[in-house]
Amino acid sequence: MQQKIIILDFGSQTTQLIGRRVRELNMYCEIVPYNKFPADDPDVIGVILSGSPFSVYDEKAFKIDLDTVRGKYPILGICYGAQYIAYTNGGNVEPAGSREYGRQNLTTIDKSCPLFQGFDDNSQVWMSHGDTITAIPTGAHVVASTPQVENAAYYLPEEKPVFGVQFHPEVFHSVQGTLLLKNFVVGVCGGKQDWSAANYIETTVKELREQVGKDRVILGLSGGVDSSVCAVLLNRAIGDQLTCIFVDHGMLRKNEFSDVMKDYECLGLNVIGVDASDKFLGDLEGVTEPEKKRKIIGRDFIEVFNAEAKKITDAKWLAQGTIYPDRIESLNITGKVIKSHHNVGGLPEEMHLSLCEPLKWLFKDEVRRVGRELGMPEHLITRHPFPGPGLAVRILGAITREKVRVLQDADDIYIRGLRDYKVKLSGEEARSVLAAGVPANMENGEIEVSLYDQIWQAGAILLSEVRSVGVMGDERTYENPVALRAVTSTDAMTADWAHLPYDFMAKVSNDIINKVKGVNRVCYDISSKPPATIEWE
Repeated sequence: MQQKIIILDFGSQTTQLIGRRVRELNMYCEIVPYNKFPADDPDVIGVILSGSPFSVYDEKAFKIDLDTVRGKYPILGICYGAQYIAYTNGGNVEPAGSREYGRQNLTTIDKSCPLFQGFDDNSQVWMSHGDTITAIPTGAHVVASTPQVENAAYYLPEEKPVFGVQFHPEVFHSVQGTLLLKNFVVGVCGGKQDWSAANYIETTVKELREQVGKDRVILGLSGGVDSSVCAVLLNRAIGDQLTCIFVDHGMLRKNEFSDVMKDYECLGLNVIGVDASDKFLGDLEGVTEPEKKRKIIGRDFIEVFNAEAKKITDAKWLAQGTIYPDRIESLNITGKVIKSHHNVGGLPEEMHLSLCEPLKWLFKDEVRRVGRELGMPEHLITRHPFPGPGLAVRILGAITREKVRVLQDADDIYIRGLRDYKVKLSGEEARSVLAAGVPANMENGEIEVSLYDQIWQAGAILLSEVRSVGVMGDERTYENPVALRAVTSTDAMTADWAHLPYDFMAKVSNDIINKVKGVNRVCYDISSKPPATIEWE
């Protein structure tokens, strides 16, 4: 039995963070649409209801019959979840006088409540809602308040207890939010905290062998962490039944195709390398619209991949390194596409292959932990995320070989600079980096790591439809600017711009302008996600 917490997703931007926090407690959980509760799953031990962009009294609000879970499992409602429980059980929810957003402190806390055991006085929490609970559910009592929100948390002490909190314990700014979730998952639900990377590998290897049997599997490799871990995991499960195909679409990083092929050879993987850059670049000629670029690359990838796959006549499965944020960003519960991912959305019928996605429920840092447990080299595991369409989504405007060359050179200088620049960290910054699994030794309360290891993702963007005036060698230039992007994150669902040292930025800017023909200006992107995305297109 693999105990699991079910998180019912009502469309909140932070639903995935709830899942992340539960996983950090070494408890397995699954996020499912609000109306898709797995009623027949015997492994479920508790249910969490997420927030939502809707008000509970909206006509379009997501609604469920709580009798399907109430009385059968302990329940924790967060924000909308708490309001919905109250609204449907004799309580009342009304618009707040003003939107309640930001840091608040709990002025009263009932520490005898199982949810708040171990809490500090005046514990800081994070509020983000436009409605407020003005009357709690029948039979409940208030267990926490803030100066602005009397009913910040309530408790229904039933055989299978129900809790509601109007703040967000999953976000960083709720200082003891992880403790609250632990109190629920472990203390109330009885979670054994036995989910780990090693446990995941053991379970997944067994499932893969049962799923695939003696069939041959084809895997589309990208060179990134996800597909590489997927390949090594599959290789452990089915060995030489796996054939990998690595397609070079002409928009990889500088020297990436040859470097990655060498890495895969060292891992003992059976890999077929295909240079299809002429086809991709030809089909992208003159295309400027970002979503159209992604669609063309996705289509061409399938065509090239299918041509190679047909040569492997006994293949029955296509494996992909799809991870959870890929699927969330492709189509969220409200039905709005954020951006297309080339490895999400099923397969063309003509491929006649079944889909195998062993990483589809994992977040990026969990994928890295699995890679380490599999014994993969650190330089593969710590690679930053890189978009499937490659530099195509980092060239704003039409794509040409020359523009790819310019961006490859600028990006190479930037990434090598990040790897070479060392920084010393202490306190929360050091703990955060170590928690992510970055190898570093603590000395006198400090660790030394590269800027590359400190940040989540970085890359250069070529503004190929913009030109600016410059002066080089006493001559006027009229060339393209390059924007540098670096963000910190834990799961790519939210991200903040990285505060890179000025001396580093000055050197990188100078090196790019002096060494990359076609660039005369360097900018730095200081946008966070949301409202921006990590990639520009």
